[in-house]
Amino acid sequence: MPDTIFGKIIRGEIPCHKVYEDDRVLAFLDVFPLSPGHTLVIPKEAVATLDQLSDESAAAVGRVLPRICRAVMKATGTTAYNLLQNNGSSAHQAVFHVHFHIIPKADESHGLGIIWKAGKLDPSQGANLAQRIASAL
Repeated sequence: MPDTIFGKIIRGEIPCHKVYEDDRVLAFLDVFPLSPGHTLVIPKEAVATLDQLSDESAAAVGRVLPRICRAVMKATGTTAYNLLQNNGSSAHQAVFHVHFHIIPKADESHGLGIIWKAGKLDPSQGANLAQRIASAL
């Protein structure tokens, strides 16, 4: 995997506004925030997408992510937030190191805006697809 800005932050080559760190996870403020308190949570394991992440690193992120969300809400005074995680360039991933965005939503002018173009699941296609996904597990 190519080195990323997050690898440089983990190694201390680039400074960050750190909010949390342990042996597997680092969390810091986004330097291009969508709202005040926009925080990035990253595993120290250098993989591009979530499906490549080890069970150990995934568990470490999952263990601290709710705690960091609570801290962001408390510090910003917000009660709503988006948790965003993109995988691959066509899914809008810009830094190819797994990362989660905690984006506080104080009002409509700050935070993440979403256009959700929902379709409708055909029951027979849904049953077939669910079976194929379950079999892949």
